[in-house]
Amino acid sequence: MIEIQKVSNIDPLPKDELIIRWAKKALDKKNKEADIVIRFVDMNESQKLNKIWRSKNYATNVLSFPISETIEQAPNLLGDVVICTNVAATEAKEQKKDINEHYAHLVIHGILHLQGYDHKSKNKANTMETKEINILSDLGYNNPYIIKK
Repeated sequence: MIEIQKVSNIDPLPKDELIIRWAKKALDKKNKEADIVIRFVDMNESQKLNKIWRSKNYATNVLSFPISETIEQAPNLLGDVVICTNVAATEAKEQKKDINEHYAHLVIHGILHLQGYDHKSKNKANTMETKEINILSDLGYNNPYIIKK
């Protein structure tokens, strides 16, 4: 189950059907039955979460909170993805990207983190980015790492 929470005043936000489609595409086979919360927030909430969990005092585009151990009451819970709509909208505008394509990338990026992918080394970053590019391409979207000038 994909739970979507929209607590941001930014418009437009992507339709729930799109978010669910993106999320399902990002799940590895072993996680197809996973439960995930995807929360769209404003600058204040993003900054607070980033400060508490990463010791960085600024809003960021996407945060992932993987569940480290199985919870008896929610055995399929994979974790939460939090997307700051203000940052996402600014990035999309600056990078001349369609806002839904950018949201798709952030959802996919966040869900890959929930599944253990990261970009802490060059090798791991290449693996994660390749997976993102392939998923986005399957959805009909552009490579998010090519920035239009």
